[in-house]
Amino acid sequence: MELLHKAAPLFTLPNEQGEDVSLSQYRGKYVVLYFYPKDATPGCTTEACDFRDAHDDFSALNAVILGVSPDDEKKHTKFIEKHGLPFSLLVDSDHAVSEQYGVWVLKKMYGREYMGIERSTFLISPEGNVIGEWRKVKVKGHIEEVLSTLQQ
Repeated sequence: MELLHKAAPLFTLPNEQGEDVSLSQYRGKYVVLYFYPKDATPGCTTEACDFRDAHDDFSALNAVILGVSPDDEKKHTKFIEKHGLPFSLLVDSDHAVSEQYGVWVLKKMYGREYMGIERSTFLISPEGNVIGEWRKVKVKGHIEEVLSTLQQ
């Protein structure tokens, strides 16, 4: 994890309900912005459920959680309902915000190269600065790491 103090790129994306969500509407709160490759895949499901299970701990620290992937509203809604996720998932179908945050990268799997999201999390301060950054996230233990950084 890297500790930084740079302005977080601003964005507005639709959530699972089709409502616009802007980073600026969360001024005064911490924002845990996590980028993940795809709804309903094993690693992404575990990560979402880990954030769900720690949601009250994050809320108690004045933090909101926002997930971002290229999946559409319908897939996000199904994913949220299936796993009881208490936070919004944002639709980045053209991966513009993923590119702003530097998480839309060339990936390799089974000898195939393709562009996709590198699992990453950003902790944004109430003033709108990136104060924590995790890239190439391994899901196990990740949520505890983010929570512990927030508690410092």
